[in-house]
Amino acid sequence: QVQLVESGGGLVQAGGSLRLSCVASGRIFSSATMAWFRQAPGKEREFVAAISWSGGNTNYADSVKGRFTISRDNAKNTVYLQMNSLKPEDTAVYYCAADRGIFRWAVTPIPRDFGSWGQGTQVTVSS
Repeated sequence: QVQLVESGGGLVQAGGSLRLSCVASGRIFSSATMAWFRQAPGKEREFVAAISWSGGNTNYADSVKGRFTISRDNAKNTVYLQMNSLKPEDTAVYYCAADRGIFRWAVTPIPRDFGSWGQGTQVTVSS
């Protein structure tokens, strides 16, 4: 199983930027699709962005397209989420997740596709 540790969350004003990082342990990192999900208080966990094992494919929720960018560095076992033009509705706990399998890609990732999760990092956007 992959161990995941997120960092980079914080408090930012609307229109600002943050960069989240997720460091993974385990040798299967470079073979697994990685994703970011988020969960706001009182709401279900929702998909934000995903990136395939090679970085060749990415997918975003409509709500973040054009503002967020997911990337990965397999040499560093790290996946990133660059968040620009942040809005108050982006406020949530952000979770990094690793696919249960290897070399799999889904058009619309869902939480149960992912078997390893980080502890989450809080992102708060003030208006």
